[in-house]
Amino acid sequence: MPQSSNLTDQIWRRNLHVLSIAVFFAGIAFSEIMPFISLFLAELGNFTHKQLTNWSGIVFSVSYVVATIVTPWWGKLADAKGRKPMILRASLGMGIVIGAIGLVTNVWQLVVLRMLQGAFAGFVSNSNALIATEVPKEHSGSALGTMMACFTGGNLLGPFIGGTIATFFGYRFTFFLTGFILIVICLACWKFVDESNFHPVATKEVGSSKDVIKSLVSARMIFGLVLTTVIIQSANNSINPIISLFVKQLLHGSSHTTFVSGVIAALPGIATITIASRVGNLGDRIGTDKILIFGFILNTIVFIPTAFVSNCWQLGICRFIVGLVDACLFPQVQTMLTKNSPVSATGRVFSWNQSAMYIGNIVGSLMGGWVAGQFGFSAVFLWTAGLVFLNLILFLINVEWPLHHVAGTRS
Repeated sequence: MPQSSNLTDQIWRRNLHVLSIAVFFAGIAFSEIMPFISLFLAELGNFTHKQLTNWSGIVFSVSYVVATIVTPWWGKLADAKGRKPMILRASLGMGIVIGAIGLVTNVWQLVVLRMLQGAFAGFVSNSNALIATEVPKEHSGSALGTMMACFTGGNLLGPFIGGTIATFFGYRFTFFLTGFILIVICLACWKFVDESNFHPVATKEVGSSKDVIKSLVSARMIFGLVLTTVIIQSANNSINPIISLFVKQLLHGSSHTTFVSGVIAALPGIATITIASRVGNLGDRIGTDKILIFGFILNTIVFIPTAFVSNCWQLGICRFIVGLVDACLFPQVQTMLTKNSPVSATGRVFSWNQSAMYIGNIVGSLMGGWVAGQFGFSAVFLWTAGLVFLNLILFLINVEWPLHHVAGTRS
């Protein structure tokens, strides 16, 4: 019995190590094209400023539209067939599609491939679901916090790497490299991730998807967390479509725009990686809800002066602070959601939360591009500050009261 227990312990720890590294590099792969996607678009046709910002929003959001639709279905399949097959399917499919983006010759080809990229989504949600179902409860908070910190760090560090590679080797090579990274991740997960103790969850045991959705909506805290995910992602992604264009404006069209955009975009990732584990430990001591509230307040404050920066140094400082705040937001939401979700529908709950992320990406990308086209770049940061403040209000209404209520009930 002790030998079996030790083997199980070794398996989940190895899975955690492998998947933490995998989601870190997946985060880099997914985000390293961000600093130059608008500049890459400009090479695919003759666009006005307004057309370019609108197309940027569309290209950013279209993959999330498709992913929002298909991800719940992938989550249901994961509960029935296993999370590892979904991890392999997502990483291999996206690796091929993203590599193919390096061959596009017009904007419509780019849009179609971005849609296909969305169809293969689900790598991170299934990685989290696999860890959540295998890690002992006493380690679930730290394990999921590690997973989300790795992905967030990679996702925010990716733009620096992508901007640097694009500067020296060109835009198209970066897509080829990104596809290669995802295929390597697929091979690593196939070789080292062990899900031999997976037990399929029959539909009759968890009810229909409709029943599970109703249970989530009726659970005010979980619904509030999913809604919070939508708004956090909307705020984060409202900036992505215009960051390189904004840097270009601040640099007055300098030839170093791509590299500087990558540096600016990477600063939040550097900040997040630096303090993510400390923030998680602090949340365990004083309460994750308090960390989230602090994050919403500081995020609202920092976006306002960002609208009035006049050089890249000021922009970089503001974006670094945003990274510090990011460690207080989504990883904490993910930890809270994990601890309060029905175990029998883990795959579906994580997939729906992933869909919430995609919805936020859609709203943020489209609104960011539209606001920039209509009112200028500075207006995007002011709009985002208002969105984060709204998130604070909704969090206080929908989540904080149930947290205290649940804590009292359990005690």
